[in-house]
Order: sequence, then C-alpha cells, then structure tokens
Amino acid sequence: MDLQLKDRTVVVTGASSGVGLATARYLLGEGARVAACARDSERLADAFEEFSWADPDSILLASCDVTDRSATDGFIDQTLQRFGGVDGLVCNAGRSLMATLDTTTDDQFREEFELKIFGAWNIIRSARNALAQAAATPETRHAPSSSATPATTSIVNVNAILSRQPELRLAATSAARAGLLNLTHSIAEDLAPDGIRVNSVLLGLIDTGQWRRRFEKAVTDLGYAEWSAEIAKDRGIGLGRFGTAEEVAFHIVTLLSPLSGYTTGTTVEVGGGVNRYV
Repeated sequence: MDLQLKDRTVVVTGASSGVGLATARYLLGEGARVAACARDSERLADAFEEFSWADPDSILLASCDVTDRSATDGFIDQTLQRFGGVDGLVCNAGRSLMATLDTTTDDQFREEFELKIFGAWNIIRSARNALAQAAATPETRHAPSSSATPATTSIVNVNAILSRQPELRLAATSAARAGLLNLTHSIAEDLAPDGIRVNSVLLGLIDTGQWRRRFEKAVTDLGYAEWSAEIAKDRGIGLGRFGTAEEVAFHIVTLLSPLSGYTTGTTVEVGGGVNRYV
C-alpha cells in the first residue's frame, strides 16, 4: 500500500532509539525525507548507520534539546534550509520516571513536565508556520490535491496510555502525560483551520531499550521473554506481551499519511488491550 509519503519531509524528535528510530526506518522505506534529532548526536549518528540503504540526501541528523525553544527553532531552520519545507512532525522525545509521589523530587516533577509538555510544545511552535505553508501550497512540493481532498500536514504526539490511566509508580510521568493529551486536543482544534492535523498515539508497554535496561538491573533468574511476560500479566495486558517499536511506528506513519487527511484530534492506542477504562 502506497502511503503517499514519497518526497515528503517529516521531522522526528527522540529519533536515536526505540519508537523514534523505528518511525524513521518506516518513513525512509516509504521514500520520505527524514529530519531526525536527539540530544546525543553521536548516538543518533550511530543509530542511523543501519540506513545505508537509504538515500543519504534524504536524511538530516541534528542534536537538539527539545526543552529549549531556541534549539527547536534552529533545528527547524536547518530542516527548511536542507529540504525546503516540513510536511509532518513526530513529537517523540520522552522517557518514564519510575517513582511514586513520595520518592519524586520537585526537580524531577518539573523535568517531567518540561520534557513531556514543553518538548512537544516547543517543536510544534517552531514548525507551525512551515507546516501551514506546506498545507496551503502543496502544488509547489507535491502533486496537487483534488478539491474533494484538501491538502493537510500532520503532527503526531507520541504519548502513553498513562495519560488516561495513571499509575502510582509513575506518578509524575502520568500527570505530565495527561497534560500533553489535553494540550494535543487543544492544538488540534487550533491548527485545523491551517490544514494541520494533530493526533496522539498512546503507548502501552513497548519493548525498547528502557525496558531492557530495567531487566538488566532486575534480580531475577528469568530470561527477558519470561520476565517481560510476567510484567505483561501483572499489568493486565490482554495479549500477554510487550509491544514492539515497529508496531507503534506503523500507526504513527499511517497518521502522517495524506490518506489520513480527515483524521485529527483523535488518539490511537497501541497497548495490547491494557486499558481499564471505558
């Protein structure tokens, strides 16, 4: 299936591993151009070495701290200079803080909100004008859209089911995730007149480096597969396993596609049936 992403430019934050890296892989496979950033530029460059099969002219790598508005402005400027526009944005930078209210410091609480909310808010504000221009003038960058399907650009905020289903052991992260979900809906309404669609992908437990590191620190005789299956059972995941970064990336890339041009202000859950709410 052609997702009509060929030669479109998509910005991906937090792209050095996990869901961000899998999303970049999927986009490059669809023929898109990818502007990828992470705080650690060396780690990012090492991760992208696997994409030797892709056209190097379709990849831009940069170090960017998304909690710093001047840094996100600079990254978008680099992208515009390199590719001439921005058609999509994936706000993926983030991590989870495993701590209860009693064990979370004030600084940690602030850092969670800085990363989860400002990490998306900054890059969205930096990219807004470019996304609106791309939606308004598709004929200058892509095949013109028919009158029945007006052109749109797309933002996908990678969030978590925690935003709707908080956990005490992830208290600060749950609160920040809820704030981002609420903000995403406001942004979707605000940017719709500019032809910018905004959606969320909510993750459950995904098999990324973060969980691998937790396994390495765990005191257990189990192998990773058995250990993760036990956690999945404890968390009430119907499918009985962790998800994969690739399974998440599929939904992100689908929402970026022009074929999803009438979808905005919504959420897609990738959690293996973990939700415990109606």
